[in-house]
Amino acid sequence: MGSVTATVAPPTESNVILWFRTFGAIARSGFRRYATYRQAALAGAVTNIVFGFLRCYVLLGAAGAAGAVAGYDRAQFATFVWAGQGMLAVILLWGRPELAERIRTGDVASDLLRPVHPVTSYLATDLGRAGWACVSRLLPPVLVGPLFFDVHLPARWSTVPLFVVSATVAVVLCFGCRFLVNATAYWLQDVRGPQILWTLGSGVLAGLYFPLPFLPDGLFLALQLATPFPSLLQTPLDVLVERDPKGVQVALVGVQVAWAAAILALCRLVQRRAERRLVVQGG
Repeated sequence: MGSVTATVAPPTESNVILWFRTFGAIARSGFRRYATYRQAALAGAVTNIVFGFLRCYVLLGAAGAAGAVAGYDRAQFATFVWAGQGMLAVILLWGRPELAERIRTGDVASDLLRPVHPVTSYLATDLGRAGWACVSRLLPPVLVGPLFFDVHLPARWSTVPLFVVSATVAVVLCFGCRFLVNATAYWLQDVRGPQILWTLGSGVLAGLYFPLPFLPDGLFLALQLATPFPSLLQTPLDVLVERDPKGVQVALVGVQVAWAAAILALCRLVQRRAERRLVVQGG
């Protein structure tokens, strides 16, 4: 019996345009999906604002009479807190384990039948969700904070576009990390253990509970270079408050991009291995 060798056609301009249109359509559907939960968004924004006051007073107390600590002055602390409260919902450190539930129930099989790769599809949906979170969860704390505290406004023209890039990469990176946590359901079925570890570790190591420069310099540098966690929240906020010179800011965003590319590649590898496992099991 002769063998048939499948050939993959090189990507054409029309295929690339179609891919971007499909990606954009999925992202827009994700935006509309999450925009339907307006009451939940309002409740979440109020919660973020309340905790913003608590966190801001704690960090301002840490600054003390000197008015500065770990490279932050009082205005930078205020910006760090209020922008961080809004960014928390945008990057979504702690999302629902939707993929894990679909794996447990077997509904993930329908995802594998679609013409779009599962990682690409879920990423586009998450970017749409992040777009809605920018409107409903990021803006309220950013607008409320300056009414009660002196905040740091960017002094360099490049800070705002660099922050937008950094925040976008952080969303992609956080999606990849959450995807990997959820994908453990292919092997474990029950992801509560990995989910708890992620919830505890990401909050501390991403800079949510306290700015990571509070740690010893060597430990902080090791976390920035050897783990993706600071790139989730600490790096975008440091870019926004201009804690470091411009060159260092660009280098930190470069580290973010490298981590995002590596994590997305790992997501595709894990998904491919998981699909082979499903086939072996007869799924």
